[in-house]
Amino acid sequence: MLQWIDSHCHLDAPEFSVDRADVFKRAQDEGVKWCVMPAVQAKDFESLQGLAKLFHQPYALGIHPLYVPHAQAEDLLALESCIQAALAVNQAGELSDPRMVAVGEIGLDFFVPALCEPSMREKQIFFYQAQLKLAQKYNLPVILHVRKSADQLLSGLRRCAVRGGIAHAFNGSLQQAQAFVELGFVLGFGGTLTFDRALQIRRLATQLPLSSIVLETDAPDIPPHWLYRTQSERQSEQGLAPQNRNEPSQLPQIAQVLAQLRSESLEYIAQATFQNTLRALPQLQFFQTP
Repeated sequence: MLQWIDSHCHLDAPEFSVDRADVFKRAQDEGVKWCVMPAVQAKDFESLQGLAKLFHQPYALGIHPLYVPHAQAEDLLALESCIQAALAVNQAGELSDPRMVAVGEIGLDFFVPALCEPSMREKQIFFYQAQLKLAQKYNLPVILHVRKSADQLLSGLRRCAVRGGIAHAFNGSLQQAQAFVELGFVLGFGGTLTFDRALQIRRLATQLPLSSIVLETDAPDIPPHWLYRTQSERQSEQGLAPQNRNEPSQLPQIAQVLAQLRSESLEYIAQATFQNTLRALPQLQFFQTP
């Protein structure tokens, strides 16, 4: 069986609270070896670490831009404390928690109107820059949230160089993509790639070298087209039903779309994207599962 890494999924989300163990099993049955789980807010750090330990999965810690409105400066202190604890070396010369592989999910979001207000833009930039400095200080890669913010993110990375990482759910221009790659980043592609109308993303998926691409689901979000329901399909007597939940088990089928777009074998896509993720998140190379 081919092996995969879901480089970005939120399996600590409440959408998985009922059947999380089954979700993990379905992923493993499809060859998804690891699911990288980024945090979104400080109050979730401890529970995410517990989940990673329970299911023997890698994780990242950070404050997501959508959660910045409620974040406090103390959250950055909590983040650094968790990073220090995870990176502490025991008497055997091993990391205290080798499951932590990056700082993330961090970044900037200039799509949501409320986050574009001057005061909130300033707060977002403050938290982004502060978290970049932590990643730089502890020599960690970062997992970036990129939504209508590629140029601003790149500007921050040029001022505060980090150990590369992943530009998650990338949806920028080819020029922006190449700029991230030049700074040591790979680009995350997922369910959006499977829609015929996603012309820009599908074009990028063929223009970029495969060495700059990793695969992700962003589960429970960004379902591929075969799971996606339109607003009219979700309409019911009780109002608008929730969107179908995405899962890491969908990753190989998303990869098949990438293989078809690039006219490359699924085996080649699997091997390359697996190695690309290991390069972007080097700690994964030493990550052992039972």
